[in-house]
Amino acid sequence: DRATESSDLNTESYKEYGATNSQSSQTSLISLDKSKEKPISLWRALLIPGVIEFSLCLFFAKLVSYTFLFWLPKYIHEKANYDPEKAADISTLFDVGGIFGGISAGLLSDFTGMRATTCVLMLALSAPVLYIYNLYGSLSLAHSIGLSMVCGFFVNGPYALITTAVSADLGTHEVLKGNSKALSTVTAIIDGTGSIGAAVGPLLAGVIESSGWNNVFYMLIGSDIMALLLLLRLLYKEISSSLRRS
Repeated sequence: DRATESSDLNTESYKEYGATNSQSSQTSLISLDKSKEKPISLWRALLIPGVIEFSLCLFFAKLVSYTFLFWLPKYIHEKANYDPEKAADISTLFDVGGIFGGISAGLLSDFTGMRATTCVLMLALSAPVLYIYNLYGSLSLAHSIGLSMVCGFFVNGPYALITTAVSADLGTHEVLKGNSKALSTVTAIIDGTGSIGAAVGPLLAGVIESSGWNNVFYMLIGSDIMALLLLLRLLYKEISSSLRRS
């Protein structure tokens, strides 16, 4: 009996050793596969479907967002005649609206699976909202607060979505065949292009502001429309794909 028990124990120990050794081998193979992955070139990253369109779209989206970030306190101070401190406090509500805009854009795009369509919808609504803000934002404190938040909602929604979910989607696109090292390159291209817009926007506003705030808002509305137009091809693809599935 003791010999039998000893034999059984040896058999179990051997099986456990074999299982552990097998797991270690699989882990080593996975690590080896990962180490063989090479970062993709800039040119190959640009050829991923959607990267160029979303990069240029983010250029204009961040242009609008950062122009508001830098110039909104001055605009409120001059147009609504509030003291600088109050104007600065009101301008922060643009970012508060942006928080809800980013969350809503993420929820909508996850529910529908249509990233470009979500961005186009919010960009299409942000252009008239910007125009309304310029007309009525300085009428009263309530107008200024409400419209600042609504502008932030629609302006920052696409910007937040592109820099997060869209970048992750494109960085793991099927054409990359599972190359995990492509994600950083794609994200850098998209966000880097957007950062150029973030620098250009406030600079342009400073030049245009001397000719009147109306012209600044026309520039912002034009930028929103450009961002929208850049996504029309992807919008068409998403809608066509959705119709085929249904």
